[in-house]
Amino acid sequence: MSAVAPASIRPPLVAPPAHTGGLLSMAWGRLRRDRLAMAALAVVLAYLLLMLGAWSGLLARDWSREVAISYAPPSWAPGSPAGSGADSAREASSGTAPAGPLIDLTDIDPLASAYEAWARRAAELATTETPRARTLPMGADKWGRDVLAKAIKGTEISLFVGLTAALLATLIGTVLGACAGFIGGWVDDLLEWFYSVFTAIPGILLILAFAAVLRPGLLNIIVILGLTGWTGIYRLVRAEYLKHRSREYVRAAEAIGAGRASRMFVHILPNVSHVSLVQLSQHVVSFIKAEVILSFLGFGVPLDQVSWGTMLSEAQAELVVGKWWQLVAATLSMAVLVTAFSLLTDALRDALDPRLRGVDRER
Repeated sequence: MSAVAPASIRPPLVAPPAHTGGLLSMAWGRLRRDRLAMAALAVVLAYLLLMLGAWSGLLARDWSREVAISYAPPSWAPGSPAGSGADSAREASSGTAPAGPLIDLTDIDPLASAYEAWARRAAELATTETPRARTLPMGADKWGRDVLAKAIKGTEISLFVGLTAALLATLIGTVLGACAGFIGGWVDDLLEWFYSVFTAIPGILLILAFAAVLRPGLLNIIVILGLTGWTGIYRLVRAEYLKHRSREYVRAAEAIGAGRASRMFVHILPNVSHVSLVQLSQHVVSFIKAEVILSFLGFGVPLDQVSWGTMLSEAQAELVVGKWWQLVAATLSMAVLVTAFSLLTDALRDALDPRLRGVDRER
């Protein structure tokens, strides 16, 4: 029977280390402590809600309707509807004729008896013009369309193009960078050649060249931006895979029988995902700007749709006659979103930086 050691010489109980969570949970904790980042996140989420509302038809469904007079100025006061000239003419024609001797017009005009029937029939077939507002919260364009509704609908188009094109470019860049950095050999040489070809041409010229060949449309814009914007992500992801492919945890995974695809996308990718996430948010901003430029030049969305670029194109002609409100609405909408996304990207890069994990453990 073994003797029980006295309490004075028993080894002290060591508490198990606290679970600090994964990289994403620690990054979210750092992000929540940044008030500016949370404010930027709230603005971005508000724009996303506007995009979903416009896409579902809850907001700006009738953006193309002519609801106001031409170039109605912006005003927060309720606008009074513009009167119709046809109504006043009808009221004038329905007035009482001046008193005087009655003359039988049938002696002068044999068709006089049919005039009354024709007038009644014309009144039945007459169409009345819908009253139009004289002012709107953000004014109206040349055709009387609400500028605020156009800005909300433009948010849907521009933000949707920026998000989907950034996702496509991030997917292409991450997969190609992983293959080049992990496999190496002739695969790395071939992808490096493609990278050199794409980066040898200025980005805006490459985008315009593709846009001139393809017809305007949302799908074409997304494909063009995705195919021309993967190079920066590829370069960074390739460098990360070159560093991680020879580390101990990757060699241990290979020793227990993990395949090449498993080591690339199950073991290494979670440790380099912060690079792709930061690049994704940065590309959203750049692709929104690119879509605005393409739509401004006429290579973007079709004529039956609206984006911030088409609004700026219309505002260019309106400034000549002193109508500035469509320019302000489009510019302000784009500036707020781009600024919020840029601030959120900076905060996200700081939160996902693996070098800051030691700082959190010390705290």
